[in-house]
Amino acid sequence: MRLSELFTKTVRNAPADEVSKNAQLLIRAGFVYKEMAGVYAYLPLGLRVIDKIKQIVREEMNAINSQEIIMTSLQRKEIWEQTGRWDDELVDIWFKTQLKDETEIGLGWSHEEPIVEMLKQYVQSYKDLPVSVYQFQTKLRNELRAKSGIMRGREFVMKDMYSLHSSAEDLDSYYNQAIEAYKRVFNRLGIGDDTYVTFASGGAFTKFSHEFQTICDAGEDVIYLHRGRNIAINEEVLDDAMAEMGVTRDELEEVKTAEVGNIFNFGTDKTDTMGLKFTDSEGKQVSAYLGSYGIGITRVMGVVVEKLSDDKGIVWPDSIAPAKVFLVQLGENEAVKNHAEALYKLLSDKGIEVLYDDRDLRAGQKFADAELMGMPYRVTISDRLEADGKVEFSVRKTGVTEVLTQDELLAKLG
Repeated sequence: MRLSELFTKTVRNAPADEVSKNAQLLIRAGFVYKEMAGVYAYLPLGLRVIDKIKQIVREEMNAINSQEIIMTSLQRKEIWEQTGRWDDELVDIWFKTQLKDETEIGLGWSHEEPIVEMLKQYVQSYKDLPVSVYQFQTKLRNELRAKSGIMRGREFVMKDMYSLHSSAEDLDSYYNQAIEAYKRVFNRLGIGDDTYVTFASGGAFTKFSHEFQTICDAGEDVIYLHRGRNIAINEEVLDDAMAEMGVTRDELEEVKTAEVGNIFNFGTDKTDTMGLKFTDSEGKQVSAYLGSYGIGITRVMGVVVEKLSDDKGIVWPDSIAPAKVFLVQLGENEAVKNHAEALYKLLSDKGIEVLYDDRDLRAGQKFADAELMGMPYRVTISDRLEADGKVEFSVRKTGVTEVLTQDELLAKLG
């Protein structure tokens, strides 16, 4: 992609009312546009990041035999009334509206109830189980406060997965597979070392659920870590979980975190309530066991920016960067231009994604934009280096810079 053809531009300052670092940097770098508090448009470079996060999640969900679908955001009132969660006293983040015939509907903040309702049509026998489905869905939540940029939005992209099982044991086995899949996801996203499986409140359904919490100063949660035993506990269940795990407060380290995922074992509570039953091997009608598993796609993007940025801008990990290389052409020398064009084509032909800064700007502006936008590697072609047939290669994360031949550059980029 050529920067001269990109309709977006970098800007010096983010909107005055934007207090979160992740949104400030993403707006300045031209990845997102702020519509209003908690609501953002994702621009070409931002969409590339989202698509790469989705693909990593997709691969890991497919690996545990889940099937991708997409549900509608428009939801029927009567489905949610079955579980009581249409009530604003129980769920206070609904966006609700009406059809032209005055039928009241909701705009989806979650999909447990609609998924269960849908699966009634396809699950009749134990032979139909287990089944797991997932989607990438835009969720709408009428949050009272939305001050953490894309880490807590009123509109956001989420991967939500749901699995149905014939027994508690089968659900437990799949639940553990999902935990391992989530660990692989966060490792691939570059935040695995600081992301912990965390004991949290299970609400009305079970004593504990599990959250995936990433250490992050901009996070809204507090967890307590036992690094030696790899135990993490959300502060809301601290006393109960310490007793359950056999640890004391003195052994735990308090840290601030952002929740990037969660998994939840509903047992048969929701299927009992909604009447999702199947015929077991003995011919009896019994309720299926339900698991629910979420990852905040846009939230993860925000957490990565918060954690991996520096005072110059964003630092994307290779796995989700919009491009691997930020190619800079300096000078008006025809030989430099021809070299840059040739290298752009060569790298692109080899499947290496390149953001090519072919704009007629000063070197300082190009370098500042390269650092702000955060591609993993910067390659610079200039009059000074062209004479020797070499390029300057810089690593965004470390700042280490080398002068390389083209063959050496290709070896570096794999």
